[in-house]
Amino acid sequence: MANRRNTLLALGSGAGLLAAWGWRGAGAAESAIVLPPPAFDPPDSAEKASAVVAGGCFWGVQAVYQHTRGVLNAVSGYAGGDAQRANYQSVSSGASGHAEAVDVMYDPRQLSYGRLLQIFFSVAHDPTQLDRQGPDTGPQYRSALFLRNAAQREVAERYIAQLDAAKVFPAKIVTKLSPLPAFFAAEAYHQDYATRNPHSPYIARFDAPKVANLQRLFAAQYRAAPVLVAGQRAG
Repeated sequence: MANRRNTLLALGSGAGLLAAWGWRGAGAAESAIVLPPPAFDPPDSAEKASAVVAGGCFWGVQAVYQHTRGVLNAVSGYAGGDAQRANYQSVSSGASGHAEAVDVMYDPRQLSYGRLLQIFFSVAHDPTQLDRQGPDTGPQYRSALFLRNAAQREVAERYIAQLDAAKVFPAKIVTKLSPLPAFFAAEAYHQDYATRNPHSPYIARFDAPKVANLQRLFAAQYRAAPVLVAGQRAG
Protein backbone atom coordinates (compact mmCIF):
# COMPACT_ATOMS: atom_id res chain seq x y z
CA MET A 1 0.00 0.00 0.00
CA ALA A 2 1.12 3.55 -0.70
CA ASN A 3 2.64 5.33 2.26
CA ARG A 4 3.35 8.90 1.24
CA ARG A 5 4.45 9.80 4.75
CA ASN A 6 7.47 7.52 4.40
CA THR A 7 8.15 8.91 0.93
CA LEU A 8 8.09 12.48 2.19
CA LEU A 9 10.39 11.62 5.06
CA ALA A 10 12.81 9.84 2.73
CA LEU A 11 12.90 12.74 0.25
CA GLY A 12 13.55 15.36 2.89
CA SER A 13 11.85 18.60 3.89
CA GLY A 14 10.33 21.58 2.15
CA ALA A 15 6.97 22.85 1.00
CA GLY A 16 7.90 22.12 -2.60
CA LEU A 17 7.94 18.40 -1.94
CA LEU A 18 4.47 18.55 -0.43
CA ALA A 19 3.22 20.55 -3.39
CA ALA A 20 4.75 18.02 -5.77
CA TRP A 21 2.57 15.36 -4.22
CA GLY A 22 -0.52 17.48 -4.80
CA TRP A 23 -1.05 18.69 -1.24
CA ARG A 24 -1.61 22.40 -1.83
CA GLY A 25 -3.73 24.75 0.26
CA ALA A 26 -6.40 23.48 2.63
CA GLY A 27 -6.84 19.73 2.74
CA ALA A 28 -8.57 16.98 4.67
CA ALA A 29 -5.88 16.92 7.33
CA GLU A 30 -6.48 20.59 8.10
CA SER A 31 -10.27 20.48 8.15
CA ALA A 32 -12.43 20.12 11.22
CA ILE A 33 -16.16 20.14 11.80
CA VAL A 34 -18.33 21.38 14.62
CA LEU A 35 -20.24 18.42 16.03
CA PRO A 36 -23.01 18.17 18.59
CA PRO A 37 -22.02 16.45 21.84
CA PRO A 38 -23.21 12.87 22.34
CA ALA A 39 -26.83 12.70 23.46
CA PHE A 40 -25.94 9.55 25.40
CA ASP A 41 -22.84 9.96 27.56
CA PRO A 42 -23.35 8.48 31.04
CA PRO A 43 -21.07 9.73 33.83
CA ASP A 44 -18.23 7.59 35.13
CA SER A 45 -16.74 8.23 38.56
CA ALA A 46 -13.64 6.10 38.00
CA GLU A 47 -10.24 7.72 38.44
CA LYS A 48 -8.83 6.22 35.25
CA ALA A 49 -10.16 4.79 32.00
CA SER A 50 -8.65 3.87 28.66
CA ALA A 51 -9.85 4.29 25.08
CA VAL A 52 -8.06 2.95 22.02
CA VAL A 53 -8.71 4.91 18.83
CA ALA A 54 -7.32 4.71 15.29
CA GLY A 55 -7.61 7.41 12.65
CA GLY A 56 -4.67 7.57 10.27
CA CYS A 57 -1.08 8.27 11.28
CA PHE A 58 -0.78 7.91 15.04
CA TRP A 59 1.54 10.92 15.33
CA GLY A 60 -1.30 13.39 14.88
CA VAL A 61 -3.91 11.48 16.86
CA GLN A 62 -1.49 11.18 19.78
CA ALA A 63 -0.73 14.91 19.61
CA VAL A 64 -4.42 15.84 19.72
CA TYR A 65 -5.04 13.85 22.89
CA GLN A 66 -1.78 14.94 24.50
CA HIS A 67 -3.17 18.47 24.30
CA THR A 68 -6.57 17.45 25.70
CA ARG A 69 -7.34 18.32 29.31
CA GLY A 70 -8.20 15.22 31.33
CA VAL A 71 -5.85 12.92 29.40
CA LEU A 72 -3.30 11.28 31.66
CA ASN A 73 -1.25 9.56 28.97
CA ALA A 74 -1.51 8.86 25.24
CA VAL A 75 0.65 6.14 23.71
CA SER A 76 1.07 5.45 20.00
CA GLY A 77 0.88 1.79 19.06
CA TYR A 78 -0.80 -0.98 17.14
CA ALA A 79 -4.17 -2.69 17.53
CA GLY A 80 -6.08 -5.30 15.58
CA GLY A 81 -3.35 -7.83 14.88
CA ASP A 82 -1.10 -10.27 16.71
CA ALA A 83 2.00 -9.69 18.81
CA GLN A 84 4.43 -11.11 16.24
CA ARG A 85 3.53 -8.42 13.70
CA ALA A 86 3.16 -5.50 16.10
CA ASN A 87 6.10 -3.55 14.69
CA TYR A 88 6.31 -0.62 12.32
CA GLN A 89 7.81 -2.52 9.41
CA SER A 90 5.07 -5.16 9.44
CA VAL A 91 2.25 -2.70 10.05
CA SER A 92 3.44 -0.40 7.26
CA SER A 93 3.03 -3.25 4.78
CA GLY A 94 -0.73 -3.09 5.31
CA ALA A 95 -0.89 -6.86 5.74
CA SER A 96 -0.43 -7.24 9.50
CA GLY A 97 -4.07 -6.70 10.45
CA HIS A 98 -3.04 -3.86 12.75
CA ALA A 99 -4.11 -0.24 12.61
CA GLU A 100 -1.90 2.58 13.82
CA ALA A 101 -3.71 3.41 17.08
CA VAL A 102 -3.43 5.47 20.23
CA ASP A 103 -4.20 4.22 23.73
CA VAL A 104 -5.63 7.21 25.58
CA MET A 105 -5.56 6.99 29.37
CA TYR A 106 -7.88 9.61 30.83
CA ASP A 107 -9.70 10.77 33.94
CA PRO A 108 -13.47 10.28 33.33
CA ARG A 109 -14.21 12.92 35.95
CA GLN A 110 -12.60 15.51 33.67
CA LEU A 111 -13.15 13.99 30.22
CA SER A 112 -16.02 11.67 29.36
CA TYR A 113 -15.73 8.89 26.80
CA GLY A 114 -18.38 10.64 24.73
CA ARG A 115 -16.43 13.92 24.67
CA LEU A 116 -13.29 11.96 23.78
CA LEU A 117 -15.21 10.57 20.78
CA GLN A 118 -16.50 14.03 19.86
CA ILE A 119 -12.89 15.19 19.59
CA PHE A 120 -11.97 12.03 17.66
CA PHE A 121 -14.67 12.58 15.03
CA SER A 122 -14.30 16.36 14.88
CA VAL A 123 -10.58 17.19 14.81
CA ALA A 124 -8.45 14.04 15.08
CA HIS A 125 -9.43 12.55 11.70
CA ASP A 126 -12.07 12.24 9.00
CA PRO A 127 -14.38 9.32 9.92
CA THR A 128 -15.85 9.11 6.42
CA GLN A 129 -12.54 8.04 4.86
CA LEU A 130 -12.03 4.30 4.39
CA ASP A 131 -8.43 3.09 4.73
CA ARG A 132 -6.90 6.53 4.27
CA GLN A 133 -6.21 9.79 6.05
CA GLY A 134 -4.47 12.72 4.40
CA PRO A 135 -1.61 11.41 2.24
CA ASP A 136 -1.53 7.98 3.93
CA THR A 137 -3.40 5.04 2.43
CA GLY A 138 -3.88 1.43 3.46
CA PRO A 139 -5.80 -0.57 6.07
CA GLN A 140 -3.25 0.37 8.72
CA TYR A 141 -4.68 3.91 8.51
CA ARG A 142 -8.32 2.89 8.90
CA SER A 143 -10.81 4.66 11.12
CA ALA A 144 -11.54 2.38 14.07
CA LEU A 145 -12.53 2.26 17.71
CA PHE A 146 -11.15 -0.67 19.67
CA LEU A 147 -13.61 -1.15 22.50
CA ARG A 148 -12.67 -2.27 26.00
CA ASN A 149 -16.20 -2.97 27.24
CA ALA A 150 -19.91 -2.93 26.44
CA ALA A 151 -20.33 0.56 27.87
CA GLN A 152 -17.90 2.02 25.36
CA ARG A 153 -19.66 0.17 22.53
CA GLU A 154 -23.04 1.59 23.48
CA VAL A 155 -21.76 5.17 23.64
CA ALA A 156 -19.93 4.77 20.32
CA GLU A 157 -22.83 3.10 18.50
CA ARG A 158 -25.32 5.69 19.70
CA TYR A 159 -23.07 8.61 18.84
CA ILE A 160 -22.31 7.36 15.33
CA ALA A 161 -26.04 6.83 14.75
CA GLN A 162 -26.72 10.34 16.09
CA LEU A 163 -24.15 11.93 13.77
CA ASP A 164 -25.29 9.96 10.72
CA ALA A 165 -28.92 10.87 11.38
CA ALA A 166 -27.99 14.54 11.69
CA LYS A 167 -26.04 14.36 8.41
CA VAL A 168 -23.22 16.44 9.81
CA PHE A 169 -20.77 14.81 7.39
CA PRO A 170 -21.11 14.74 3.60
CA ALA A 171 -20.83 10.93 3.67
CA LYS A 172 -21.63 8.09 6.04
CA ILE A 173 -19.27 7.38 8.94
CA VAL A 174 -17.18 4.30 8.17
CA THR A 175 -15.46 3.93 11.56
CA LYS A 176 -15.22 0.25 12.47
CA LEU A 177 -16.07 -0.85 16.00
CA SER A 178 -14.14 -3.86 17.25
CA PRO A 179 -13.35 -5.44 20.62
CA LEU A 180 -9.77 -4.84 21.77
CA PRO A 181 -7.82 -8.09 22.12
CA ALA A 182 -4.56 -6.26 22.88
CA PHE A 183 -2.74 -2.98 22.37
CA PHE A 184 0.98 -2.95 21.56
CA ALA A 185 3.01 0.20 22.19
CA ALA A 186 4.92 1.42 19.14
CA GLU A 187 8.66 1.88 18.99
CA ALA A 188 10.13 4.64 21.17
CA TYR A 189 10.93 6.91 18.22
CA HIS A 190 7.20 7.19 17.42
CA GLN A 191 6.27 8.44 20.89
CA ASP A 192 5.74 12.21 21.30
CA TYR A 193 6.74 12.51 17.65
CA ALA A 194 4.78 15.68 16.87
CA THR A 195 6.16 17.46 19.94
CA ARG A 196 9.73 16.44 19.21
CA ASN A 197 9.56 17.24 15.48
CA PRO A 198 7.49 20.42 15.12
CA HIS A 199 9.40 21.53 12.02
CA SER A 200 8.90 18.28 10.10
CA PRO A 201 6.99 19.18 6.91
CA TYR A 202 4.60 16.28 7.55
CA ILE A 203 3.84 17.41 11.11
CA ALA A 204 3.51 21.07 10.10
CA ARG A 205 1.20 20.27 7.19
CA PHE A 206 -0.98 17.46 8.52
CA ASP A 207 -0.79 17.26 12.32
CA ALA A 208 -0.18 20.71 13.80
CA PRO A 209 -3.47 21.95 12.25
CA LYS A 210 -5.32 19.24 14.17
CA VAL A 211 -4.00 20.57 17.47
CA ALA A 212 -4.89 24.10 16.36
CA ASN A 213 -8.41 22.93 15.57
CA LEU A 214 -8.65 21.33 19.00
CA GLN A 215 -7.79 24.68 20.58
CA ARG A 216 -10.28 26.49 18.37
CA LEU A 217 -13.25 24.14 18.69
CA PHE A 218 -12.67 22.69 22.17
CA ALA A 219 -11.15 25.59 24.07
CA ALA A 220 -12.31 24.27 27.45
CA GLN A 221 -10.62 20.93 26.82
CA TYR A 222 -7.41 22.31 25.32
CA ARG A 223 -4.14 22.60 27.21
CA ALA A 224 -1.06 24.23 25.73
CA ALA A 225 1.52 21.97 27.38
CA PRO A 226 1.10 18.40 26.14
CA VAL A 227 1.18 15.43 28.48
CA LEU A 228 4.05 13.31 27.16
CA VAL A 229 4.45 9.56 27.27
CA ALA A 230 5.16 8.43 30.83
CA GLY A 231 6.15 4.91 29.80
CA GLN A 232 5.23 2.31 27.24
CA ARG A 233 2.70 -0.33 28.05
CA ALA A 234 0.64 -3.04 26.41
CA GLY A 235 -2.49 -5.01 27.24
